[in-house]
Amino acid sequence: MSNRERRERTAMPRITKEDKARNRQNILEAASRMFRSQGIDAVGIAELMKEAGLTHGGFYNHFASKNDLVVEVCGASYAASLGGLARTIEDGPGQAGSPLERVVAGYLSTAHRDAPDGGCPSASLVTDAGRHSEAVQSAYAEGVEGYLTGFAAEFLRETEEKGHEPDPAEARHRAIRLLSEMVGALMLARAVCHVEPELSDEILQTSRSHALDRYDSGPLPDVEPRRSR
Repeated sequence: MSNRERRERTAMPRITKEDKARNRQNILEAASRMFRSQGIDAVGIAELMKEAGLTHGGFYNHFASKNDLVVEVCGASYAASLGGLARTIEDGPGQAGSPLERVVAGYLSTAHRDAPDGGCPSASLVTDAGRHSEAVQSAYAEGVEGYLTGFAAEFLRETEEKGHEPDPAEARHRAIRLLSEMVGALMLARAVCHVEPELSDEILQTSRSHALDRYDSGPLPDVEPRRSR
C-alpha cells in the first residue's frame, strides 16, 4: 500500500452540509437550555459543546464568538415563543377563554415555572440581557416588542368586539403592563419555589386570576407617551 493510500484511508471523513447544519442546531438547542437555566455567564464553551455532543474546538466552525451565539439564541428563543403566541391569538376565543386569558394561564402555570430551561425568554434571560452587549439587548428588545405588538393587537380587537372605540396608545400601555406583570410574577415564583412552594403557587395563582381584571373596567390612567430613540 502506498503512502497516499494510507493517508486516504486514515483521513477523517468529510462533514456534509447536512451534518454541519445539524451540529449547529445542536449547539443552539444546548445553549438555549443552558443559558436559560444557568445564566449566560455561567456556561463555558467547553461545557456547552460537551452538552451538544461535540468537541470544544468545533465551536468556532459555527460561531465567531460566544456573543454571536447569545444573539442567535435570544432571537431563536423569541421566535419560538412568539410563534406560540400568534397561534393562540389566531385560534380566537374558545372554551378555555379568550386568547389573552389562555396566554396568561399558560405563562403563569406551574409547568412554565418548573421548566426554567424552556418557555418564554422574557423571564429567563431578562437579567442576562441587561448585562451583555448591545447586540444581545437589541435581540431581547425585539422579542419584547413582538409580545407588546401581539398583546396590543388583541386588546384592540377585544375593544372593537365590545363596541368601544379602539385606542392604539391605550392598547400599548395595557400590553406593557400585562407583559411586565407576567414576567415579574414568573420570576418571583421561580425565585422562591424551592424553599417556599406554597408562596410560589400563591404568586402564580393570584397573578393568573387578576392579570386581566383591570382591562374590563375602562381606560387606564394617562401615562407619559413613549419617546422615540
